[in-house]
Amino acid sequence: MHNAPPINSLILNLFPQNNIITSMSTQSHHYRQKIEELTLLFEISQSLDESKELHEIIRPILEKLSDRLGMKHGTLALLNRETNEITIETTVHLTPNQQKKTTYKPGEGITGMVIQSGNPIVVEDIKESPQFLDKTRHKRARGNNRVSFICVPVIHGSKTIGAFSMDKVYINLEDINEDLKLLSIISSMIAKHVQIRQDIIEKNQRLQAENTRLHKELQASYRPDNMIGSSQAIQDVFTLINQVSKSEATVLIRGESGTGKELVAHAIHYNSLRANKPFIKVNCAALPENLIESELFGHEKGAFTGALNSRKGRFELADGGTIFLDEIGELSPMIQVKLLRVLQEREIERVGGSNLIKVDVRIITATNRNLESEIEKGHFREDLFYRLNVFPIIIPPIRERKTDIISLCDHFIEKYNKKNNKNVKRISSGAIELFTSYHWPGNVRELENSIERAVLLSSDDVIHAYHLPPSLQSAESSGTKNTSTLQEAVEALEKEMLIETLKNTKGNRAAAARCLGITERQIGTRVSKYNLQNAHYFS
Repeated sequence: MHNAPPINSLILNLFPQNNIITSMSTQSHHYRQKIEELTLLFEISQSLDESKELHEIIRPILEKLSDRLGMKHGTLALLNRETNEITIETTVHLTPNQQKKTTYKPGEGITGMVIQSGNPIVVEDIKESPQFLDKTRHKRARGNNRVSFICVPVIHGSKTIGAFSMDKVYINLEDINEDLKLLSIISSMIAKHVQIRQDIIEKNQRLQAENTRLHKELQASYRPDNMIGSSQAIQDVFTLINQVSKSEATVLIRGESGTGKELVAHAIHYNSLRANKPFIKVNCAALPENLIESELFGHEKGAFTGALNSRKGRFELADGGTIFLDEIGELSPMIQVKLLRVLQEREIERVGGSNLIKVDVRIITATNRNLESEIEKGHFREDLFYRLNVFPIIIPPIRERKTDIISLCDHFIEKYNKKNNKNVKRISSGAIELFTSYHWPGNVRELENSIERAVLLSSDDVIHAYHLPPSLQSAESSGTKNTSTLQEAVEALEKEMLIETLKNTKGNRAAAARCLGITERQIGTRVSKYNLQNAHYFS
């Protein structure tokens, strides 16, 4: 096997004169330059056949131009069609920082003008050209040398997708024209690869934008694991929980009794950076006034009768974690002053002690009281209110989120099925109507209690209206005073029983008649009377 001849020999064989190979040293500079250019183009064509990243292809080309043609700097700039911005993709003799910070708009500078027009531009002396912006902040002209700049468009199909440029010391106009031709040939050779690279870049940017959008949507649809609901009112609460959890902000949770303020506090703590630290709960309304100071701040031995040993308070126990003060509006003025000090100084003093103890505690509080009204009455300190009200979260009552009632019912049915070994599968139409029409003064807590009672009372795996507490069925408490006649009430009960029975028999009238103890003809009459022919009643 013979070794392949050198590339120069292959190219020289293209010329008809036999004496070129044997007497290269005697040939003119013009022929040597042509040979170098052809060699360069041959090497470039070979590199383009390899599966490489664009910068792995273009950078060696720029380096060869630098070595063989005396190029001082060279760049490939790409137009991003998504952002309409021109950035340097590959370069030689520029620092990474210069390359990263250099951007153009179409029409801006020589590069921008070439991409906008699709025509090459030659600047014989960059010092004399106001269009040459020198955005890379790299002084291209040295001494008294004239430095020329050549920039050609990279065109794929009918679109200008970038610009290929170089600069070198000016020799003569003929030399510049030769370099312009060579750069134009190289530009056409790399156009396809540039287009592929551009498509990849733009696709990645679209994917990143989509990822960012989806991330925002996920944040917007965030739901704590311990809370139920899809209504807009509760979704707004979930968003606030998500926003404040990772911070150290003090949170004041407000809402009516039974709305789930403690669940919100749980969600904030267990989604925070303190999740692995203590979560200490204190119900301020449940502690006697003479004990609450000791409970919160601890006491020293002998501080009062019965204080046989020193004892840490809740704040010390919560050190590094979170303390949740429920019913904060019930605190006495004296305790309010001490709590204000903790908020300001992050230090406590035990009852009967004189040493100040530093505590690292995040404070979350909750109340169902109107604190603004309590401030006007002089029952709550205004300065403490502003310290607590850094990030308020207001929990909507269940009457303002009635679309969540059925989801909550399903959750509580599952909970109490497991707890009581029951198998309740559904809620009757009449019960659903009561659930959704009732105004729920006790909020979610009252709903949960109602479901627990109904699950225990159910004997046919269905929650019926008569399983619900009397308060739900009271016209006065539910705001549904009876306005119907006896005949209308009887017909309503008859219709409900028909619907329930036909559901159980999958619309089979004969089976429904047997269950109700009437004839099939009577079933047919009542189905027509109450317009129950539609199949969706029985699905």
